[in-house]
Parts: sequence; C-alpha cells; structure tokens
Amino acid sequence: MRHPWIAALTLTLAATATALLQVQSVAAARAATVCNRYCDGRDPALSPGDRVAATGTLYGRTFKVHVNDADAMSWATVENGQPGDQVWLDRSFDGGRTWAGDSRLGDTTVPAGSGGARTAMFNVDNWVSRGVGVLRACGKAGDRPELTCTGWARSTWNAWDRRTAAATALMMRFDQGAGRFDGNGWWTGANALTALIDTSRISGMRSYDYVIAATYDKNVNAAQGQFRNEYLDDTGWWALAWVAAYDRTGDSRYLNTARAGADHMFSYWDTRCGGGVYWRTDRTVKNAIANSLYIQLNAALSQRISGDTVYRGRAQAGWAWFQGTGLINGANLVNDGVNLATCRNNGDVTWTYNQGVLINALVQLHRLTGDATALAVARRVGDAATTSTYLNSNGILREPNEPDQCGGDGVSFKGAFVRGLGVLNAATGRPYDAYLRRQADSAYAKDRTGFDAYGSHWAGPYAGTNHSCQHSALDLLNAAP
Repeated sequence: MRHPWIAALTLTLAATATALLQVQSVAAARAATVCNRYCDGRDPALSPGDRVAATGTLYGRTFKVHVNDADAMSWATVENGQPGDQVWLDRSFDGGRTWAGDSRLGDTTVPAGSGGARTAMFNVDNWVSRGVGVLRACGKAGDRPELTCTGWARSTWNAWDRRTAAATALMMRFDQGAGRFDGNGWWTGANALTALIDTSRISGMRSYDYVIAATYDKNVNAAQGQFRNEYLDDTGWWALAWVAAYDRTGDSRYLNTARAGADHMFSYWDTRCGGGVYWRTDRTVKNAIANSLYIQLNAALSQRISGDTVYRGRAQAGWAWFQGTGLINGANLVNDGVNLATCRNNGDVTWTYNQGVLINALVQLHRLTGDATALAVARRVGDAATTSTYLNSNGILREPNEPDQCGGDGVSFKGAFVRGLGVLNAATGRPYDAYLRRQADSAYAKDRTGFDAYGSHWAGPYAGTNHSCQHSALDLLNAAP
C-alpha cells in the first residue's frame, strides 16, 4: 500500500472548516477538512476493514482508535459508557508533539439509552500538504472532568513493514519550511536523508523522494554553500548524501555538490603527520571520522565519474595515511583520532560510527580498486565491533555513554555503524545477518512506539525520539535481512 504524493489524490482539498463542540466552556479547535481518497467525516460503516490500533480506559469506559488501512482513515469509539460521555480524535502532523489545529475531531456524545458511540472517519495523512500524520482517541465521562487519550497510531499506508513504518515516522520530523529534520539538524540531517534514500531504494516506496529536492533547494546556499562548512566531517556526510541522491534521481547537480564537498575536504589535507584531512578548518585536529568519510567519498565519486584518476588517487592516499597512523588498534577497533604531537593513535573512545564509516570506506575502495587487503581489514573491524562487549551489552549495540533521551550528536552514531556494516554484509556473503537481525528484533520489540518511532536504546526501554534516533533505527532496518 503506497502512493506518490498528489498523484494518488482523487479529490481536491476542501476549503471549509468543521465547527466542533465546546467542552468545559473552552472553544474547540477548528480543523480544515482533509480530502485524500475520501474526505474527513466519512461514515465508519463504509470502512472495508477495522483494526483497533490503540486502547485506553477511564472510569470503566474503553476508548479505542480504529483504523481503516485500505483508505488510510481512522475513527474513535467509546464502549461501556453512559449517556453524556464524549469521544473524539486528535490528529497530529509532527509525531504527536502538537495537535492544536486538529483537536476534538468528530467530537461525539453518547446518546440517551446507549452505552457507546463512535466518531466519523478522518484521514491520517494530508496528501496535498504532505502532512504525515498520527491520530489518537480521547474522551471523558459525562459526569467527571478528567480526560484520557490513547497512544498515537496510524494506518499502514506508507508503513506496510518495519522499514517503511520507520521511514514514515522519520518524515514526521521533517520541517518543510526549513528543509531539515527537527528544524535544525545539520550533519545528522544528512544521515537522515541518506537513510530515507536507502529505504526508497530497498523498498520501492518513492512517496518521500520529494525530501531530496526540498532539502537541497532550501539549504544549498547555507553556511559556505554547497553544503560545506567549517567542519570537514559535516561536509563529508552531506557529500555522501548527495551521492546517494544522485544515484536515486540521476540529477547531476547532486553529484556536482558531492564533488564540491570532496574538493573542500581535500583543501584541508596537508603534510602534517604525513597527510590526512583535518576535522575542522582551524587545522587543530585530525581524526578518524573525517578521514574515513574522505576515503569513502572519494572512492564513491571515482566509481561514478568516467575516466577519473583524481578521486581514486585521493581515496588511496587517504587509506595509506590511515593505516600509517595506527588508528586501528590492537583489538581491531578504530579509536577517535590522532595525537598531533606523536602522529599516532590517541587511544580515545572507539565510537561506533568510527567503525562503520571506515568499514563502508574500505568496501568502496575495494569496489573501486579490487584491493583485497582493504576488504579483509573491513572484515576484521566488523568482526571486532560486533563481538566487542564494550560496544555490545548483552548482545545489543550500545554507544559508549549512550544517553537515555534522544539529544546531541551521538545518537546518530549507531546508524552510521549499521549502515556500514550492512554494506560490508552484502559484499561478503552476509556473515552479519544474525547480528543485524538480533539488533532489529530487539529495537522493534523494546524501543518503539505504536507508530514506529524509535528511541536511543535498542535494548529498551523507549524514552523518546528525535530524527537522529529515528534515522539510526531506520539505518538498522535498512541493513537487517
């Protein structure tokens, strides 16, 4: 069940507003009628199916969200009630963070002589405005002031399996005005975009491909332009996102931007410690992440540019330098950076993304040059990372110092790791299938809401989400068999 936005519309958006009842002397919100296949207000008796997606109780009453998956619509019911009880729907287009414009939809009162009632059906999404929605049932007893609401839920439209459901939940975080996730995500937004493009490629769901151009057009002139800024790793993340966008669309402007990013990174390569690019334009740090991204990006570009020798040479030089620093330690894990006084491994934290990006880089280098050593090193790092008890608590991946809440840059790291591991897995006969499946099954069972938003702890419990936690889970589901 999928649709291209706009093309699937059979009706135009109505410009009317629905007047809703007042409760507790507070004027109810007015919500514009949404029309997709059908308009808001359709009779639930016409639904071809009825799936109860969420339930709540209050003073013996049972409130339910019912979903019509075929038409991507929902309605609410109250059962075991009394005359005067009320039930309605709230609808949110940002994952349940706000719903003021779509509250008390279909507000219905249990009539005399009855113990239950139901609302009309309302659309989950708004295809015209690209609103990706969730709904919940709310209600109250007629003789008491307290309210209750179920959890948020949605239809299986654009969410027919774990992967597409997670992608749809990620799209609830996309700020269309800013062209970024959560309004301000920068390099983490590049990772979110990459995860969505991967989902589109794997699943065939193209409903959200519009986010590629939306992100590009609104941000191409930000910072130093062409998605470059003072952080060379940020530039690398964005350039790789535009390589993925080029592969998905064939639009040469994305490949040109990726090249601009690679050239920007190269301008901060020098002979200090024998080579390597800096992490930042102030030239004070050389670390693993910037240089792994540099190798991966240059190898990827060379594969896509006929007759290239420049990017190929940069990728090979980057790998030669990386090996010479000893950044891969004796346990076959990648430490964070180089001590510029000694030009050797600084022994800092083995963050998960340092493992995954180097793995991805070495697979790309192998594809480009046939270098068997590069692939063998990738396997050693992959094996070490997936068996490390430091990185895997009771068999489930956990970032060092992983926070409970989804905040800061670090909650994106695991996504980059499993993305790289998935690329290695596909290139080497799928030796990591069981590991990736175990991570995905755990996250799905223990770290997920009813509409497939994911938190930071794949072993659970769920403690909130943002675009970084969500793209990391989506990267996992993209990689898992």
